Amino acid sequence: MTKIQIIEDDHVIRTGLKAMLVDKDYDVDAHDGNDEIINIIISIKLYNPDYIILDLVLPTTDGFQVLSRLKSDDEISNISVIIFSNFSEEDVKERCNRLGANYYFIKNDFSIKDFVEKVDKIIQNNNKIN
Repeated sequence: MTKIQIIEDDHVIRTGLKAMLVDKDYDVDAHDGNDEIINIIISIKLYNPDYIILDLVLPTTDGFQVLSRLKSDDEISNISVIIFSNFSEEDVKERCNRLGANYYFIKNDFSIKDFVEKVDKIIQNNNKIN
């Protein structure tokens, strides 16, 4: 079963994503991001997801730092990261790409339902390739 970890501080978005992804038969863990970066990385290592949905604005750290630490750690660097953020600026997208994000989506462009459909298609397409 494909495992997805959500790191999102917005309760409504986090719980909505989790519920809809669980309905699609994914194993989902949701983290509010309200923790020191080392604890977020530890939770990623413990859960060992196939995909991470990551917000860039978190209460204690930011998604850029999480992404950077994640992609520089050989133990977890292979996890696909889907950025789901309110930042629409090209330089932010480019920075995420440089840090190793696999996909970038702007929250205002999608309803939670439409975003879940995109994530599902990404996973289904990747499963066909592998």
